[in-house]
Amino acid sequence: MNKTSEAIKSANLIVIGRLVDASNATLQATLENTDPVMKVIYKPVLEEKPLWDFADGNLANREYAAYLLSELGDFNLVPTTVLREGPFGFGMVQEWIEIDEELDVVDFGQSNDPQLRKLALFDAIINNTDRKFGHLLVDHDGKLRGCDHGVCFHQENKLRTVLWQFAGEQFTAEEIELLNKVNKLDLDSSFAELLTSAEISALSGRIANLLAVRQFPFPSDEWPAIPWPPV
Repeated sequence: MNKTSEAIKSANLIVIGRLVDASNATLQATLENTDPVMKVIYKPVLEEKPLWDFADGNLANREYAAYLLSELGDFNLVPTTVLREGPFGFGMVQEWIEIDEELDVVDFGQSNDPQLRKLALFDAIINNTDRKFGHLLVDHDGKLRGCDHGVCFHQENKLRTVLWQFAGEQFTAEEIELLNKVNKLDLDSSFAELLTSAEISALSGRIANLLAVRQFPFPSDEWPAIPWPPV
């Protein structure tokens, strides 16, 4: 466990604000006794709003599952994330990313930046139903990370994203390598406490299908392809 992970896992959380645009309670907090002071996002399970197509009280698990797959598969796209107790109960705590406020994230999100291709592939694997432009975090060094993965890993195909610019494009050798890496993971042991057996089976099936077709998926004609609002 690196220093950032250890601090996020164990340091006391001091809530300093709330992100009012979020659909669920999303709190900004600092970690006590860190120098420099570290900021995090804290999403307590008790404040999760029920969804008709996802089980109650497990959005935090899906956030952590996305981080875990990102790490195990060497995508390195999700900020450090843990599950832990906090001032308002058990929930997800994630590293705060200081974004480049000068960057037009909508313009960037419609570009062909290779980091976006990687994220689009990641989203296809985890079946992200809510990839918005506002979920693209680009720091001052130009590094991209993605956030808000609470509605991922559904067993039914529900991919909704603003990153359709790669649809139909053939995977590169590097992307095939990433898929092969996640295909070799022991998904059952890694995700058994986070997802249902049906969801893990569907995850395995998506990986196998992507390896078979070797190209980015197209939008479905059975549901909206882009989440609303898209930002």
